[in-house]
Amino acid sequence: MLPSVFICHGAPTLVLEDNRYTRFLSQLAHEWERPQGIIVFTAHWESPVISITHTDQPYETIHDFYGFPREMYHIRYPAKGSTGLSQRIQQLLANEGLHAELDAHRGLDHGVWVPLKLLYPQADIPVVAISVNPARPPAEQYRIGRALAPLRREDILILGSGATVHNLQALEWDRRHPEDVVPWAASFDDWLIRQVTAWDRETLFDYAQQAPYAKLAVPTAEHLMPLFLAMGAADDQREARLLHRSYDYGTLSMIALQFGGYSANRATFIRKT
Repeated sequence: MLPSVFICHGAPTLVLEDNRYTRFLSQLAHEWERPQGIIVFTAHWESPVISITHTDQPYETIHDFYGFPREMYHIRYPAKGSTGLSQRIQQLLANEGLHAELDAHRGLDHGVWVPLKLLYPQADIPVVAISVNPARPPAEQYRIGRALAPLRREDILILGSGATVHNLQALEWDRRHPEDVVPWAASFDDWLIRQVTAWDRETLFDYAQQAPYAKLAVPTAEHLMPLFLAMGAADDQREARLLHRSYDYGTLSMIALQFGGYSANRATFIRKT
C-alpha cells in the first residue's frame, strides 16, 4: 500500500535549486513502489466546488507566477492525465456525498509540477490534480481525503502540495540557511507536527485558535489545507511521520509528512523491494 504525503512546494525556483530539500525530494520516490497514478491536491488551484482534472493527454504546464528568471517559463512537465482515475475519484467522493466536477481544460500549476519534477522527473506517470477550497474547515478537508483512501490500495500515490508556514509578507530574504528559522515559525511548526504525529484530530482541526502564532503562520488557509487532505487519505492507518524539515528565507517551511504506508510491524515505512 502506498502512503499519502504532504509536501511543501516552496517557491517555483525550487525546481532549479540544489539544496537539502531538493535532494531529499529527488530521493524520496525511491522509497516506494512505483505508483500507477498520482493525485495532487494543489494549493494553487482554488475552487468552491471540488474540481478534478480530466484528460488522457499531456497537460499544459501552467506558469502561474510573475517576475521570475526567464528559464522558469520554459520548464515543462508533460505528464499525461487519466480520465479513468479522474472518474474513479469523482465516484468515491460521490459515495461520501461530496459533489465534484471534472475539468477537461485545466493544466498543471506549479503546486503540482514543481514537486513532481523533483520526485518523478521523467513525467511518465499519469497525474490527476484536484482543487482546494480553503473556506472548508479542516474536518471537511480531512473527510475529502478520507474518501480517497481506497486508492492507496490500488497503487495510487496521494500528495498534498502546500506549506505549513506560508506568509510571503514575513519572508526574510537574507536567511537562506535551511536551519535558520524565525522563532515564531518554528513554534507554529513544532505545535503542528506534535498534533499530526499524535493524530490528535480534534486539537489539530482547531489550529487557528490553539496553535501559537497561527494567524502569522497561516494568514490565508489555502497552503495548509492540503495537509488535512493528505492526512485524511490515511485515516485507515492513522500513522504519521515527519520525513523532512528545513526552511528558506527564515519562515518558508520545507516540511514533508508521510501518512500510512507502514510495514506490518508499524516500525518502518514500506519501502521499495
